[in-house]
Amino acid sequence: MNILIVEDDAATAEFVAGAFKQAGYATMHAADGEAGLAAALHGSYDAAVVDVMLPRLDGLELIRRVRAAGRALPVIVLSARGSVDAKIRGLEAGGDDYLAKPFSVAELVARVQALLRRASRAEETTTLRVEDLEMDLVTHRVTRAGEPIALQPLEYQLLEYLMRNKGRVVSRNTILDRVWNYDFDPHTNVVESRVYHLREKIDRLSERKLIRTVRGFGYVLG
Repeated sequence: MNILIVEDDAATAEFVAGAFKQAGYATMHAADGEAGLAAALHGSYDAAVVDVMLPRLDGLELIRRVRAAGRALPVIVLSARGSVDAKIRGLEAGGDDYLAKPFSVAELVARVQALLRRASRAEETTTLRVEDLEMDLVTHRVTRAGEPIALQPLEYQLLEYLMRNKGRVVSRNTILDRVWNYDFDPHTNVVESRVYHLREKIDRLSERKLIRTVRGFGYVLG
C-alpha cells in the first residue's frame, strides 16, 4: 500500500516515512501543498498524511480541493494546533482524522491503518438506503425522494453513521467516539448542533421525519 506524506519539514517527513516503511508501506513525500495536491489528484495512494501549515498551498485547502474533485482518499490531518476548534476545522475541510503535534509516530501509523480498514469495509457496499433517503458512498451524493442534498463533510459522516445504524438509538457520546474519534468536553453541544443542521437538510421537505431524538438516550434514524 502507498502512503502520501505532505509535510514541509524534512526531518518530520523522513521520520514518518521511516515508520510507515517499517510497517510495510511504500511512501511518497511532497514538500509543499501544490505538489501534494498534484500527487493526491493524479497519483495512486491508499491514504495521505497532510500537514496543515504548508508552503504554496495550505493543507486544509489541499484537502478541500481533493474532496471537490471527488477523491475519497483517506486523509489524516497533522497540525501544531490541538484545540477542539482546530480539529473541527480539519474535519470539516474533509479530513478523516486529526492528530496534533507533537505526536507519537506509532499512533499515527495505527490511525492510518484504522482509516484503511474503514475504507476497505466501505468498499463492500456502495449505497445506503433508508426509505426514500439514499447515500452513494462512491460519489458522496445524498438524495431524498430523488432530490439532491448538499452536506458538509462532517454532516455526511454523521449521516453515514446514522444510516449504517438505522433503527438503533445511538448516544451523543457514541457519536463523538465513532464519528469524531475524539474526547471532547462532555458538556460540548457539537453533536446537538450537527444533528440539528443535518435534520434541517434531511427532513425539511418531507412530512416523514427520519431523524428523531430519543430524550435521555440519543438519536435514531428510521
